[in-house]
Amino acid sequence: MSEPLDFNARTIAEFRANEGKVGGPFEGAPLVLVHHRGRRSGQDHVAPMMYLAHETDPEKIYVFASKGGAPINPDWYLNLTAAGRGRIERGTDTYEVTVHEITGAERDRIYDEQARRYPGFAEYATKTAGIRTIPVLELSRA
Repeated sequence: MSEPLDFNARTIAEFRANEGKVGGPFEGAPLVLVHHRGRRSGQDHVAPMMYLAHETDPEKIYVFASKGGAPINPDWYLNLTAAGRGRIERGTDTYEVTVHEITGAERDRIYDEQARRYPGFAEYATKTAGIRTIPVLELSRA
């Protein structure tokens, strides 16, 4: 198993064993497990990621396709946007979600708030400046 996959597998196991709480680099951060199906392979995947709760609607969250500031979008982003649907584990709750990409000024406002709370996201945006804009997805309980 490659190192990133091994890290993800450990994070997923810890998340499930501790009702959505993990230590390490995600300690204290809001974390969700996003289930998505490969758009070409048809295989099911799970990706742990930080999220930002919607300001007023507890049924919506935002996730960020930062890929650690890599020059390309992560596969999970491509899979979710192609399908328009997915499933998440949030705490002890698991449910289906619809996927909506946020763009323009609204995207910038949401991303800036995430970067304010977690400065690593500002670093990711700096790394991708002039290459790509990090996508923001709204996941809403279906």
